[in-house]
Amino acid sequence: MKSAFRNGYFFTLSRSLNPNPNLPSSTLFSLHLIPPPSTPPISPPPFRSVSPITRISGLSFTSMASGEPHALPLLEKQFDDFRSQLEESGTLRDRIRTVVMEIESTTRFIHSSLLLVHQSRSTPEVLEKPKTQIVVLKELYNRLAEIVRESPGGYYRYHGDWKSETQTVVSVLAFMHWLETGTLLLHTEAEEKLGLSGSEFGLDVEDYLVGICFMSNELPRYVVNQVTAGDYDCPRKVMKFLTDLHAAFRLLNLRNDFLRKKFDGMKYDLRRVEEVYYDVKIRGLAVNVDSVEKPAA
Repeated sequence: MKSAFRNGYFFTLSRSLNPNPNLPSSTLFSLHLIPPPSTPPISPPPFRSVSPITRISGLSFTSMASGEPHALPLLEKQFDDFRSQLEESGTLRDRIRTVVMEIESTTRFIHSSLLLVHQSRSTPEVLEKPKTQIVVLKELYNRLAEIVRESPGGYYRYHGDWKSETQTVVSVLAFMHWLETGTLLLHTEAEEKLGLSGSEFGLDVEDYLVGICFMSNELPRYVVNQVTAGDYDCPRKVMKFLTDLHAAFRLLNLRNDFLRKKFDGMKYDLRRVEEVYYDVKIRGLAVNVDSVEKPAA
């Protein structure tokens, strides 16, 4: 019985391996012994040498492996020109700063001399020393203009190097002019005092306006000290001057920048002067109150 089961198993296996009954099983087993056909070996593509110089859009770039310099002649020339320009600009800027430092020193001396006006000194006595320094300032600005002319069209390129110092110069000159005349120093008059020419090396309008705003900061303190010294008509004069000046500034369409901030500070200077004038008036100390000029209708 075991032999019959064994024969049936091998018969079924042979039929599954050999679905064709006409093909003997020995042939089937021999087919498994045939090796598969060998595929031809894949040869690598032929090596092509790459030129060390690849040309793109008319420009040649040298490879690092060739040992030749990587920088292009045009690139080297461009940055060499940049280096020369920066060195010349740095040398010129150093010369400008040297003159600007002298302008700042002269301005400090003028400002310190003008502080004596708050100590009830007479105006001619206070202005005696500052007036002698105007000639020095004029000479320094002439030197500055000569240096800037060496770089045609470079006024606004280097303008930031003397901008703040010029604003301070305008403020002290305007204060001196007001102490003498009681009027505003005009832009053309400021240029004339400094020996500046509007066509080549002039006084920037914004620097002039900021300097005038700086000058107005000195007037409230001046008014208080003058009233203390017995000059009760001073608040009226200063109030009229600041009122006219503030009204003139309002004609300008100022942006939200440094000049606008300084102009906004002027109204506080005017308010302080008005408060002093009000105190003097209600106490009956004002002189010639009826002669105050009224604005035209």
